[in-house]
Amino acid sequence: MTVSDLPLRGWIFDLDGTLTIAQHDFAAIRRELGIPAEEDILEHLGRLPIAERDELNARLDDIELRLASQVEPAPGAAELIRELHGRGARLGILTRNLRRVALASLDRIGVVECFAPEHVLGRNDTAPKPAPDGIHQLLAGWQLRREQAVMVGDFRFDLEAGRAAGCHTCLVHPDNSWPALADLHVPDCHALLAQVRSAG
Repeated sequence: MTVSDLPLRGWIFDLDGTLTIAQHDFAAIRRELGIPAEEDILEHLGRLPIAERDELNARLDDIELRLASQVEPAPGAAELIRELHGRGARLGILTRNLRRVALASLDRIGVVECFAPEHVLGRNDTAPKPAPDGIHQLLAGWQLRREQAVMVGDFRFDLEAGRAAGCHTCLVHPDNSWPALADLHVPDCHALLAQVRSAG
């Protein structure tokens, strides 16, 4: 299956590792915050008492803001976003980062003007992936049906969120590690851009 096979009007992107070169060393972040190596960071924080959760969330925010200042675009990502924006596609971000971190990252890679701020959803704006809530929120705002949209990301949480929302899914990664979850698979954003252009 390729982009040309799908009636896509809405594109929802993960950020870190998809539109940007992955910056997060999750093992190092877990060590810095004292989170067990095998645990999901946000799930762990969500189970803590409020005072401890607030303290660690603030430290996580600081880590992410520091990383945002160093972010670089993934190969082909900025060109892909500009192409889709020029074609009038609805564009959204669904990230487990903070919205302000996402906006800073989009600004740094030169595409922040392609996204309406309300269409950039972080972990404080909606339930974090793999929950589909953010996708439902974007589709409602765009007044699009789920089959008109695709969730694009580099990890299974992105694909699981897309599946749960009933929209199409696209894995951007050299390896197709989750073939049962991905409708489309491309190695990078350059390849996805080529499919968009060939679809006309």
